[in-house]
Amino acid sequence: MGTAERTYLDWNATAPLLPAVRDALVSAFDLSGNPSSVHKEGRGVRAAVEAARRDVAALVGGQASHVVFTSGATEAANLVLSPRFKMGRAPLTVSHLYVSAIEHPAIREGGRFDKSAMTEVPVTAQGMLDIEALGHLLSQHDRASGLPMVALMLVNNETGIVQPVKEAAQLVHAAGGLLVVDAVQAVGRIAVDIDALDADFLIVSSHKIGGPKGAGALISRGEVMMPLPLIHGGGQEKGHRSGTENTLSIIGFGVAAKEAAVMQETESARLATLRARLEDGMRANAPDVIIHGADVTRVGNTTFFTLPGLKSETGQIAFDIEGIALSAGSACSSGKVGESHVLTAMGQDPKLGALRISIGHATTEDDIEKAVEAFGKIAGRRKLSGQAA
Repeated sequence: MGTAERTYLDWNATAPLLPAVRDALVSAFDLSGNPSSVHKEGRGVRAAVEAARRDVAALVGGQASHVVFTSGATEAANLVLSPRFKMGRAPLTVSHLYVSAIEHPAIREGGRFDKSAMTEVPVTAQGMLDIEALGHLLSQHDRASGLPMVALMLVNNETGIVQPVKEAAQLVHAAGGLLVVDAVQAVGRIAVDIDALDADFLIVSSHKIGGPKGAGALISRGEVMMPLPLIHGGGQEKGHRSGTENTLSIIGFGVAAKEAAVMQETESARLATLRARLEDGMRANAPDVIIHGADVTRVGNTTFFTLPGLKSETGQIAFDIEGIALSAGSACSSGKVGESHVLTAMGQDPKLGALRISIGHATTEDDIEKAVEAFGKIAGRRKLSGQAA
């Protein structure tokens, strides 16, 4: 998606607001009631929130009653990553959190777990969770102290690599544990079904699928085993998340979820074709370019690449000057351009730096050609300056 001057290729950071979502938000401004109020105005807002809840649940094959709306994926992570759960009314202890080495910062921080109760699970050189290592760690878990919890993303936000969630689920449940899956970068791009994945909890985000910022959700497979609330107050969201619901963002989130369910069926092949054209053009301009995860399964919209001799911050600025918006890995770290922990986990030198191009439903062939042209200019200047490795 671009203009005469700019081309936006940073969809993994945030997707542009969908036109249908914009229209829904404009209409929603006329809803004046509090969704907890029993009068007609309140019931109208409640109906809109519950419709959104159904649409978000449908996106991941879940049940509407199992959706807890939050302010975003980060809050959802902090809600579920907790050592204190309840089984019905009875307290339940989760004693240790196992986190893959390539998780988003919202997961890597561990939520409400103390750092001493966390263990990092390594990944392979290809950027996939090391299943054998996870199995070994879980076999050593002291079940007498409480349940183990494993947090694993379905799609990595930097590389786009699809993780072996189903295989991990078998190990986790054999150990009596809980599996939390960050599906933020997966929904709308590949089919996601909470039951098929055998996940206990899924985390999703509105603005990653063309909805407004300020809304996310924690989706559970059941209602019996749930974390104790992170935010206390009036008992909204069945007591799981207090505070008057962010009605506007939730309504927009629901519309975006409905649209994403359709687009994941129609867009994935087209995006993969565009990405192939992008990567072919990059290799033609710079044969030494490294495309991370090219040999394993990725979602069709993401290219994470290293151009030897080009630092991440330098490359990001260079593309920006050429009119291309892209990222140096995750865009959720206060605008910092630092070394990629994902590259480190894959056993590569993070000082090499890497850049991420991520595309979406509004990306055109012309956008890809502009990106390839810009890449060629930047790679050429690198070689002329003697920086090539």
